[in-house]
Amino acid sequence: MIKKNTLCLPVSIELFSFATDQAAHDSGLAMAPGKPGLLDLPTIFEEIAVSTFDYDLFVIGAGSGGVRAARMAAGFGARVAIAEHRYMGATCVNVGCVPKKLYVYAAEYGKGFRDARGFGWQSDAPRFDWTTLRDNKKAEISRLNAIYDNLLDGAGAEVINGRARIVDPHTVAIGETRYSAEKLLIATGGWPHIPDFPGSEYALSSNEIFDLDNFPERVVIVGGGYIAVEFAGIFNGLGAHTTQLYRGPLFLRGFDTDIRAHAAQEIARSGVDLRFEVNVTAISQGDSGLDLQLTDGTALQADAVLYATGRKAHLEGLGLENVNVNVNGHGAIVVDENYCTSEPSIFALGDVTGGLELTPVALAEGMAFARRNFGGLEKQVEYDFIPTAVFCQPTIGTVGFTEEEAREKFGDITLFKSSFRPMKHTLSGRDEKAFMKVIVDTATDRVVGVHMMGPDAGEIIQGIAIAMRAGATKAVFDSTIGIHPTTAEEFVTLREPWLED
Repeated sequence: MIKKNTLCLPVSIELFSFATDQAAHDSGLAMAPGKPGLLDLPTIFEEIAVSTFDYDLFVIGAGSGGVRAARMAAGFGARVAIAEHRYMGATCVNVGCVPKKLYVYAAEYGKGFRDARGFGWQSDAPRFDWTTLRDNKKAEISRLNAIYDNLLDGAGAEVINGRARIVDPHTVAIGETRYSAEKLLIATGGWPHIPDFPGSEYALSSNEIFDLDNFPERVVIVGGGYIAVEFAGIFNGLGAHTTQLYRGPLFLRGFDTDIRAHAAQEIARSGVDLRFEVNVTAISQGDSGLDLQLTDGTALQADAVLYATGRKAHLEGLGLENVNVNVNGHGAIVVDENYCTSEPSIFALGDVTGGLELTPVALAEGMAFARRNFGGLEKQVEYDFIPTAVFCQPTIGTVGFTEEEAREKFGDITLFKSSFRPMKHTLSGRDEKAFMKVIVDTATDRVVGVHMMGPDAGEIIQGIAIAMRAGATKAVFDSTIGIHPTTAEEFVTLREPWLED
């Protein structure tokens, strides 16, 4: 399955003029027809060719996509090395999905304690300890780092600690040491971007926010993407006075409009001071914290300011100037459908290519890359109906087309919507509503979009995504018997189309 690259040694015809018939016989090499004493050069080259590369694959970046590609390639028999200069598992494991979800769990306990009173539980007000959460998180991340190391070692991939810099199409350098490979794979992911403005040095990114020495009682979060929305819920749930600022009229751009509107309503209802069409002009150190000046002329004070205003491909110091790798106007590496860059020996996948910035997508791309290049399998990633979740409170789960996208693609669509108070909160007293939306292509009856904000939305949408990839129609949804009493059963009991307001 693995084809080693070889290099023909620089030789001349005269070099082989000494060869005799006996030498040819002993070596198994054929004499060139009509030229006694001259060996067949192509045959010689084939026999004495030597491997020119240290590895078949060198992966730069040990995040989700890079680790998966390295493990699978090694499993197919390739000689693989993977370099990481920061931490195993990269963003998702260390400063992304995993710690974020742990902190979301922590934030939900505060509401859970209050909810319990409606169910008869009487107790003193609980006290949150930031240090315990932070340090327990660190221990769990260390455990996962070790697991990643062991997985790579078990697969036979060599782990090299350090930041790799590309020297030429087949060579990388780590410090003073150079390594060569038939193929290079860039999987360095993304990096938080904080814009430059007066006092921007006081702003934190999602890289630092998990490990603050002290819990910030007043937090300002700037941004309107899923990271900003999630951290607003986390700090609000943990008890901080939380303000979220977004420069546009409505956050979560790219999500279904109804979901965005419902999220704004529920997040504000939960206690987050949500402000749209406003931005920060300056941050300075004041007597009692950080002073923020805003574009609407108002001011805020905070103990911590988190900027979640986007991420960019992490290409700094990578050495792309030494090779022919094209980068687009957004700073992401341009690749084809097989993750090959404009340099034939260099590939890239995951967030560094500016596609869907989701861990499961990077994992799928890593598998597809390894299978194609080292396993002889051509199956590509299918990017339609990829589910995702925003772990705000309540959670958003979504798969398929938004209403706007569906109208543009299918023309005639039928909508089904429902908003209701989850059963749990009839006793908890929590003022929170779930929202569900189903989008159907009227011509085929196929369900092409499902969007939800409510309890366990991520868990529910994962199952629905399977049905949608299988081509489920609204008739299939309607004929499916629900699990009662659950929130999820609402998806199979929506019967009446939504009439436009």
